[in-house]
Amino acid sequence: MSSSPASVQMEEVRRRSQSLLSSSGSAQDVKEEVQTMASVLLPLSEKYRHLGVEAMLRENAACRNTQEVLESLSRLVKALSILEKYGCNLTSPARPRYWRSVKHNNPVFRTTVDAVKGGRTVLFLYGYTNQQIDGLSFPDDVTEPDAAKVASVTLEVMTLRTEVDMLVKRTHPHPENFRDIIPFITQQDELVSDVVVVAHEEEQLADAPQVLSLPPKPGVIPGGEPLKPSTASDCNLCGAASSLVCPSCDDQTFCDVCDAFFHRHPSRANHRRDQGLSRAFVTAAKTSSPSLSPWECAHCTTVNEMRAVLCATCERPRLATAASAAQENPTSVPTSPNTEWQCKSCTVVNQGSSILCEVCERPRLATRPSVASLPPGPGSTSASAAKWMCQFCTYMNTNPTAVCEMCNLSCKDSAGDSLPLSLQQNPSGTKEQPRTQPRPGGDVEAKRQKMMREDGLRLVQQIREAEQRGVSAEEVYAAIGMCGGSSTDPCDWLTSELPHLLDEICAMAASVQAERGGEGAEPSGPGVAGDGAKLSRAEAKLAWLSAGGDTDRAVRQLLRDRQVKMKELHSLGFRDALRCEEALRLSGGEVKGALSLLQRPLLEPFHQRIWTDQPEPPIDPKHPDKQRMCRRLLALYDLPSWGRCELVLALLQEPDVTYSLEDVVQAVKESHDKDFIRRLLVNECPICLSIFPRSKMQSLTSCQCSVCHECFGLHFTIAVRDKHIRDMVCPVCGEPDINDPEQLDSYFSTLDIQLRNCLEMDVYDLFHKKLTEHALMKDPKFLWCCHCTSGFINDGDQMKVTCPSCRKSFCAQCKKPWEPQHQDLSCEQFQQWKRDNDPEYQRQGLAGFLRDNGITCPSCRFQYALTKGGCMHFSCSQCRYQFCSGCNNPYHKTVCKAAQCSYTGLHAHHPRDCLFYLRDWEPPRLQALLQRSGVEFNTEPSNGTQSDACCLMEQKDEAGQQIDSPCGLQTQPGQAGLCEKHYREYLVSLINAHSLDPAPLYDAQELIRACERYQVDTQRGENEDDAAYPARLLKKLMEVPLGEKVPRNK
Repeated sequence: MSSSPASVQMEEVRRRSQSLLSSSGSAQDVKEEVQTMASVLLPLSEKYRHLGVEAMLRENAACRNTQEVLESLSRLVKALSILEKYGCNLTSPARPRYWRSVKHNNPVFRTTVDAVKGGRTVLFLYGYTNQQIDGLSFPDDVTEPDAAKVASVTLEVMTLRTEVDMLVKRTHPHPENFRDIIPFITQQDELVSDVVVVAHEEEQLADAPQVLSLPPKPGVIPGGEPLKPSTASDCNLCGAASSLVCPSCDDQTFCDVCDAFFHRHPSRANHRRDQGLSRAFVTAAKTSSPSLSPWECAHCTTVNEMRAVLCATCERPRLATAASAAQENPTSVPTSPNTEWQCKSCTVVNQGSSILCEVCERPRLATRPSVASLPPGPGSTSASAAKWMCQFCTYMNTNPTAVCEMCNLSCKDSAGDSLPLSLQQNPSGTKEQPRTQPRPGGDVEAKRQKMMREDGLRLVQQIREAEQRGVSAEEVYAAIGMCGGSSTDPCDWLTSELPHLLDEICAMAASVQAERGGEGAEPSGPGVAGDGAKLSRAEAKLAWLSAGGDTDRAVRQLLRDRQVKMKELHSLGFRDALRCEEALRLSGGEVKGALSLLQRPLLEPFHQRIWTDQPEPPIDPKHPDKQRMCRRLLALYDLPSWGRCELVLALLQEPDVTYSLEDVVQAVKESHDKDFIRRLLVNECPICLSIFPRSKMQSLTSCQCSVCHECFGLHFTIAVRDKHIRDMVCPVCGEPDINDPEQLDSYFSTLDIQLRNCLEMDVYDLFHKKLTEHALMKDPKFLWCCHCTSGFINDGDQMKVTCPSCRKSFCAQCKKPWEPQHQDLSCEQFQQWKRDNDPEYQRQGLAGFLRDNGITCPSCRFQYALTKGGCMHFSCSQCRYQFCSGCNNPYHKTVCKAAQCSYTGLHAHHPRDCLFYLRDWEPPRLQALLQRSGVEFNTEPSNGTQSDACCLMEQKDEAGQQIDSPCGLQTQPGQAGLCEKHYREYLVSLINAHSLDPAPLYDAQELIRACERYQVDTQRGENEDDAAYPARLLKKLMEVPLGEKVPRNK
């Protein structure tokens, strides 16, 4: 390592920034150090220890011009930015979760890192050395990345990104370090210093261009002496008339051409120029036409070989001029080598990969060659000035129009020398060229041009008329060649004479074929009796068109085409030459049509056997003629290959085979693996325990269970006829979860498609009717009648509604039978009135209260006059919704969506004020909670008589049926004439009605269990005593709200 001051400084900054980056992982912390390292003047091999910078830059800057190099370096900067983030993530103390792998299918990675050369090498240096199918990863035995190495590599990536960015922006302090690596970038000054050819009047006549070099700095000539200011009207560089003044260059004056070259340098590109006193035009230097002698480049005056297309020194095209290169629009250069380009000489659109034009073989960047104007005739000066030759079709236009009379192309696209004098712009201050003497023969050239125009217009008119009559341009061209100079219309000739000509071509081909000893061809035309030539007019017409109307060439082409077709038919197994020729003649020379005609006799026995009334014999897998059985399998079952047919026969020949031929064929179509096919053919139905192939099994979309078609249809037929629509789940596992509305809706949409083909029509209609009712129940206006089991849509807004089935009325809000006293009273007011004034309600006491505050289904809002005692798991008889009768939360059969819940069995999540937990409290404890909040409760029966058995109605499960029956348990004194279970329910209903929180009465264990249930932190703090710990837990627990769905009827 060098011990120079720059090396010492580099090493010190590198060590400091590496320490910062490995500890913090933040690129902002080392931004200044990276800028310092990028600006240090050191060789690249010494500055970069890990990265192969020279190779990476050469690979990414291997382009053909400066624009492509700049684009490639910009992509490299983006890729290095992404690689920098990868390195910072690895060195950061808080690394991302998936830091161990880099995926190739990541769109950012694919468009940045993978789009440049050497990107994956940097990832390898980071430690991503394990190649995966979809990306790179750290080895399995590496638990932590090497922070020191990753930080060192990341710093080099950041430094390289900074240097490349400065190179792109032309702000790098030491671009000479990259002279041998990126020549297009570091030679900008040399490119700006290209020569300019300014041809004055005297020099244009002598064909001797004057070369002026642009100075590297304003005001200084290449020799180092100051530039002498000229007059205000002359250009400071070439001495011509000036048009612009640059205040930033000490008010120096420039012409248009010199200004374009002088201010193209990056240091002068932002100079603002003012309009000069006069405008001058710079005449381009004369370009010599290509010849067979060595040529001199108009830019660098290098003498090149005759065969050279581009200059050996400056690589400019042979015909390019200095003025045209300076004034050329940059947008005309293709931005990408793969884009199509239009030749400036012949206007042909070439492929992007071609360098020379496919037609005129001129280079891609060559300008249009100048076409010398024809000398004027003996006419006047104005008449000769109006004539100009079109660059594209060489037609001599006689009128000063802007477009050519023949090809309708603009004269602006033609070379300047070929334009009429009235359309050219003569530079001010230049002398007119001396007129040459008119040469004889001008009238002949004018006549030739006029004849060309007339013939061209006539041909275009004939082609347009022929297209309207359905005749192609090729046929018109060939017909004109046959008509000669006659006035016969080509379309008429094609109709009247072409058939005879085609017969003649066929006869000539047959005679030539007979002379050569052809395969049975006889010299006779196809239209003559006794025809034996076997050639068709369609073939002759194609050959005649491809020959351009030449009869002799058409005969040779016809024989060659027929020979190729005969060889193709011969290779397909048809050896009879006479039959092949006849088939080709009948099919018009088409090989496919001839093949169909030749195969027809071979298929005749098969067709006769197909159309007979005799039944087709079954396929016998043990038949001795194995090939015949395979051919029949191919014909009848459309198997993909001969090997699949042999596989079918092999499976059917195995011992103890129980599956049919159709099942085996269906399985073989799906796979060619014999073991996999056996698994497809042997599947046990979990309901009937029979063996079926996979093709005869059916499964639902909600699970992986498969049953046979018969069991599938029978299960859903019974479910539709005798059960609720929510009972239409998988007969094996009971999926899906009917309490999940989203899952249930998507399940029914797919189930409808599956049941369409396996249920009878009446059963399927019943399924649709139940499905419609299920959808109607979700309507907010849907009501269940409290008198019967009917439901309907209530469109009105009155409290009193009448059931259309039983014609009885009830309240739309509280769902109680309608009474006249309910009119103009809210449901709460009406309930209080009944407690105060209704003797029957007072006689029932707490039993009536519990009945009126019974169970309401949260899904369909159907009310049950039942108590909540007993099992809290309630199943609605109307919609089959399963919920807790104490808090209305749903019961789940499988894993639910609650956070941190992994229970897979039947369960529900109850709030702390649910009857599910409070029913375990003793009545005195519940009474204490009510007394604590000042809520009154009953302890004696309302009618004053103590009965022995509780008479409240409950839903009980008897013999698999849900039956409503009295409770019947023993009552206890001091519990309002109810059993202990229902008295607890009564007290809990009061607690829920007043939204009382039971947490203040929890003991220590209950408090900890409740906190764990709600994910409240139960970790005991340091120096926290026995009184502060439960107080803190109680405060945190009471911040959790009570149950949202708990019934709170007062």
